Amino acid sequence: MNSVERLFIALTNLFPVWVLAGAGLALWKPETATWFQPHWIPYFLCLIMLSMGLTLSFKDFSRVLKMPKFVLLGVGLQYTIMPGLGYALALTFNLPIDFVIGVVLVACCPGGTASNVVCFIARTHVALSVSLTTCSTLLAVLLTPFLTTWWVESISLELTGLRVDVDTLGLLLKTLQVVILPVLIGIFLNHYCHHAVKKVEAYSPFIAVLSIVFIVDFILAVKKSAIMEIGPSLIVAVLLLHLMGFILGYLLSRLSKFTELDSQTVSIEVGMQNSGLATELARSNFPDFSLATVPGAISALTHCILGSIFAGLCRLRNASARK
Repeated sequence: MNSVERLFIALTNLFPVWVLAGAGLALWKPETATWFQPHWIPYFLCLIMLSMGLTLSFKDFSRVLKMPKFVLLGVGLQYTIMPGLGYALALTFNLPIDFVIGVVLVACCPGGTASNVVCFIARTHVALSVSLTTCSTLLAVLLTPFLTTWWVESISLELTGLRVDVDTLGLLLKTLQVVILPVLIGIFLNHYCHHAVKKVEAYSPFIAVLSIVFIVDFILAVKKSAIMEIGPSLIVAVLLLHLMGFILGYLLSRLSKFTELDSQTVSIEVGMQNSGLATELARSNFPDFSLATVPGAISALTHCILGSIFAGLCRLRNASARK
């Protein structure tokens, strides 16, 4: 590994810094982020998912078969705890319907590549993290649209007495387009063009990080006034969503007799969502609810901060345990 590759890996590991700095700049000087165009979001999201696919191989799927208990629990928690929390928090804070849609989308999305980076920084079980992210991402093509439909329609009836009709097929097709296809292309490229992929392997995660930053900053800049006006309740709801995901993911894993490292890994996977996907699904499938993209942007910022704190705590705990 040469010095340039080491530099890019170091830059990737600083992803919370880029997200925080970019978000602060976007809210302070929105013009620094509004150069980004909304129709670019799906392309940048595809870049993120392609970067993930380039890190995977067919062997990763055989590895999943060797740890079915861990994967089943991790993915199960991802698609039960988080949607349930999203529903409960949306009702508790009586959020406007636009924010309800956004929060539910975040809660029903799979884990993202950011969780793999956090697991690496925390020095937990990275192979398990990749397996969980892969499985939850592949299952997202069915579970995200159907869970979103169910929860959004239920909450809208509860809050307003009117049902928001969700285009489940549209959500399914969009998820397939911006998630599954890029991941599969990345896996096939890694398999059939492995030597070429190895040359860009150190750089692609940083490209994914920059893509996340661009998407988040654009949403924050464009929706700044709405965030400032109705933001506090939404920010607290999103913060609790991720914080409780981390805590419950860890506690339930420990109750299931997982090791400390595996429990930490599951906690990170459950607590961190693919917020970029939530943002794009909100933008493309709920055009009548323009603020539905805001929770995804706040979510990306929130889980990066919490993930960084959790990674630091894990490293300290694991270092102490090794002494």
